[in-house]
Amino acid sequence: MVATIRYEDIVQVPKALLHDHLDGGLRPATVVELAAEAEHELPTTDPEALGRWFVDAANSGSLERYLETFAHTVGVMQTASSLRRVARECALDLAGDGVVYAEVRFAPELHLERGLNLDEVVAAVIAGFDEGSALAAAAGTPIRVGALLTAMRHAARSQEIAELAVRYRDTSVVGFDIAGAEAGFPPTRHLDAFEYLQRENFHFTIHAGEAFGLPSIWQAIQWCGADRLGHGVRIVDDITPGPEPVLGRLAAYVRDKRIPLELCPSSNVQTGATPSIAEHPIGLLRDLRFRVTVNTDNRLMSGTSMSREMALLVDTFGYGWRELQWLTINAMKSAFIPFDQRLQIIDEVIKPAYGRLLTGPGRP
Repeated sequence: MVATIRYEDIVQVPKALLHDHLDGGLRPATVVELAAEAEHELPTTDPEALGRWFVDAANSGSLERYLETFAHTVGVMQTASSLRRVARECALDLAGDGVVYAEVRFAPELHLERGLNLDEVVAAVIAGFDEGSALAAAAGTPIRVGALLTAMRHAARSQEIAELAVRYRDTSVVGFDIAGAEAGFPPTRHLDAFEYLQRENFHFTIHAGEAFGLPSIWQAIQWCGADRLGHGVRIVDDITPGPEPVLGRLAAYVRDKRIPLELCPSSNVQTGATPSIAEHPIGLLRDLRFRVTVNTDNRLMSGTSMSREMALLVDTFGYGWRELQWLTINAMKSAFIPFDQRLQIIDEVIKPAYGRLLTGPGRP
């Protein structure tokens, strides 16, 4: 009989996270405190009630309410000290959840309202990640955090942000991303930025295949050359279901090329990309051996964590330690740091921890 995996044990195992937004993961209490400093009006100043408000707004089905949540987080992240604090707490919160490697993305262009320039924004966030990582290591929960610089796809600063990312590549900036509404703002609008990044041998992911489906995935890969797909959940639209599912040409290409899918189960349900966790394509995509990874997206808005996302998969699909290890190694293989450093974390941190669970009581 398979033993039940306890949530407390999931918290303890090492995890790798590739898709997490800095402005989507603030502590509610921090939002309240920073809002008071910035004289920013919130729906409520009670941290517990505010946390519920963020989740309820994100679950409402109203795009206006969903976007309002980010107006409140970005609104309190407009100074070097606030950015540094949010980044420091992000690293600590992830480390406390057992995340040993994380790539956290943010859009520097959204944090200029109170006089900071792009370089000052990046420097503040990197300093915060470094401080948080040092504190986490001292507490016995080491984590490595890399930054992804995001350009907004509806704006016209992608080339500038791409150059900014490359300028900081020897610090903690490990890659580039574009985010924002997919419909009407195809990734090919930013082709110059992607061609520049390829010439610079720099990594990038593209939000695609969440809201707009297969065309955005095709453009992200075949026109822009994305290393990974941010979400990519709609690749399932190119798979004919059945006892032996049939892959279309695009789905087959994504699988054959081992292009990582940055799936975010809870967020995908909130945004309507899939009706429920039980109907999430992650089960099928894993069975078909796509390069599936599990991520949080916006921890505050989804009321989630990496441990919670994994627990949902355990409860819904009956996953055991072997499947959780596979998902974790997939993410670590797909990270934007050098190969030898990825391998070191896999061989020295991830495999030993899961190995003890796979050979001991409670193994799947």
